[in-house]
Amino acid sequence: MTTAAKRILVFNVNWLGDVLFSTAVLRNIRANFPDSFIACVIPSRCLSVLEGNPHINEIIVFDEQGKHKNVLEKMRFVKQLKDKRFDIAYLLHRSLTRALICRLAGIPERIGYYTKKRGFLLTQKILAPAVDTVHRIDYYLNVIAKAGLMVHDRHGDFFVNAAHIKKADHFLKEAGIAPGDFCVGINPGGNWDPKRWPAESWAATADSLIRQFQAKVIITGDKKDIPLAHRIQSFMKEKAVIAAGALTIKEFAALCQRLQVFISADTGPLHIANAVGTKRIIALFGPTHPRITGPVPS
Repeated sequence: MTTAAKRILVFNVNWLGDVLFSTAVLRNIRANFPDSFIACVIPSRCLSVLEGNPHINEIIVFDEQGKHKNVLEKMRFVKQLKDKRFDIAYLLHRSLTRALICRLAGIPERIGYYTKKRGFLLTQKILAPAVDTVHRIDYYLNVIAKAGLMVHDRHGDFFVNAAHIKKADHFLKEAGIAPGDFCVGINPGGNWDPKRWPAESWAATADSLIRQFQAKVIITGDKKDIPLAHRIQSFMKEKAVIAAGALTIKEFAALCQRLQVFISADTGPLHIANAVGTKRIIALFGPTHPRITGPVPS
C-alpha cells in the first residue's frame, strides 16, 4: 500500500524501552508513506534511540518535565509545530496535553487512543486493547492499524554507525578481549528495584560462566550502575570487565553485536541488544510479564 505524500508527526512515548518498541510504528508508517516527511517527538533522554533511524526525517524534542514544563514554553512548542504544517499526527502517548498541543498546532488529522478527557481533541479515536493483553509493540502498532495503515512487521530498530563499532572494538581490545573470545554481557540494572536480580546472584552466574566456559564476562550499564557493577565484582571470585558508564548507548549497542550471550533484566538495554541482533538473549522477568515487554524476534 502506498499513500500520497503527507507531512506526518508521531508524538512518541517517554521511556527508552517504549520508544524502541515504537520504532516498529515508524518503520511501518514509512512503508505506507514512502515519500512523506515524517517527524517524531520524543524527550531528550530518548534521543539516542532514534538518532540515525532512516525511517524518519526529523526528531523534535519535547521535555515536559524540563524545558517545556511551564505554559509559555509549551505555547512556544505549539508554534514550532504549527510552523511545520503537519497533515497528520499519530499520538502513541495517551496524554491529554499532547493531544491538546496537536490541536492547538492546527494539525487537521489527530489519531490516537480514546480517553474520556481527550476524546474531543482527536479526529480519529482508537479504542485501546484491555490493559496488559498485548505486547507493547502491538499496543503501539494498533494505533496505525486501526487508522487504516498496513502493518508489515513487528520488530524494533536500533541503528549504529562505523564510529560506534570502532569505539566498542577499541573498548574490547583495551580490556584484553580478542575477536574470537566467548563474550557474555550481563546487565544487572533496572528502572526500579523489583526488576533487579540480587548482586550476589549475578556474581555467582558470572563466576560460573567464566569457570565452565572460559567466558569473558562484561558488566554493562550506564553511569548510575557503576556502583552496582563494582558490588557484583566484589562478590565474584573471578574477574569481570566493567563497561558500566564507559560507553554511550550507541557504543553499547555496537558492543552487543559482538556478544555471544546477553543476560539482562527487563529494561531498555535488553531491547537494544535484541534490536541489533545479539546472538543469544536470556531475559530475567518479574514482576513484569514477558508477554507484555519481552524481546520480540526480528
